[in-house]
Amino acid sequence: MQILEYFKTPIWLEEKPEFIKSLNKASDPYIKEARKRNKDYIKKNGDFGISHHSTPLTADTKFRDFHNYVGQKCWEFLDWQGFDMQKYQTFYEQSWVQEFAKKGGGHHAAHIHWNTHVNAFYFLKCGPETSKPVFHEPRTGARATKLHMKPGNGVFHGTELVHFNPKPGTLIIFPGYLEHEYSVDYGKKPFRFIHICITAVLKDMAKKGV
Repeated sequence: MQILEYFKTPIWLEEKPEFIKSLNKASDPYIKEARKRNKDYIKKNGDFGISHHSTPLTADTKFRDFHNYVGQKCWEFLDWQGFDMQKYQTFYEQSWVQEFAKKGGGHHAAHIHWNTHVNAFYFLKCGPETSKPVFHEPRTGARATKLHMKPGNGVFHGTELVHFNPKPGTLIIFPGYLEHEYSVDYGKKPFRFIHICITAVLKDMAKKGV
């Protein structure tokens, strides 16, 4: 039989360790401020089960080189998929850093981000014992008609969940429609990452400010 594959979901992964040191230093004040905002919760519950979420990073010049690099890669990601990117301008919808609770329990339920076309993760602090990003089968029809999988490990065409084992410096770029989550962190090691959302807007609309 001839094998044809269509409607595949691309994920780009790259190791970019050269950003780790500078971005961790630039991120420290944001995480400190996030913990300060969560001090009432921490006082009541301990530093458990929470994600310390920064304010937006896009205006901070300390992140400029990183944002320029990832922004260009996200544009290339869309162009590589066949989209006519000469007609579009890409914008940062969101960029923030977050760190999971020191005593564990940090996680994110499965979700997508509205009105974004590319998402990216950049990992600053992580390891084999920390939380992991998990991606879900994006095809609604495939999820609704899923059959039982064969026993054993491995990733197949019928696999519904795929997780990654990032290390500091790992950059992952994926489509905005791809549902993602973070597994529960046990608090054994620090877990910190930057999350980016990119939106593509028609150039004519961008000029008009629509």
